[in-house]
Amino acid sequence: QVQLVESGGGLVQAGGSLRLSCAASGSIFSINAMGWYRQAPGKQRELVAAITSGGSTNYADSVKGRFIISRDNAKNTVYLQMNSLKPEDTAVYYCNAAPTIATMRRSRNWGQGTQVTVSS
Repeated sequence: QVQLVESGGGLVQAGGSLRLSCAASGSIFSINAMGWYRQAPGKQRELVAAITSGGSTNYADSVKGRFIISRDNAKNTVYLQMNSLKPEDTAVYYCNAAPTIATMRRSRNWGQGTQVTVSS
């Protein structure tokens, strides 16, 4: 079993920045991909960004050029630097870990979620 502990959410004005962190522990030997999903009220959970241990990344079109995902393999930690935040970025952000980026959605490895609220 993999445990994921998130931190870094909060309230920010539009145009501001936030940085999310997610530390993985437990049975992480099978984990290659880590990343972030988000879910806004009344909407489906969507992939925001993902990264493999080799550094390959995948971003949602809506965050390209504004968000940067990075990873410290030695610390089993993934980060999401969110810049130029917009009110539509408001959501609960969930950390996820899986063997591959393609299997992340089906993974059982989810963090508890952290609220990000962007005011206009």
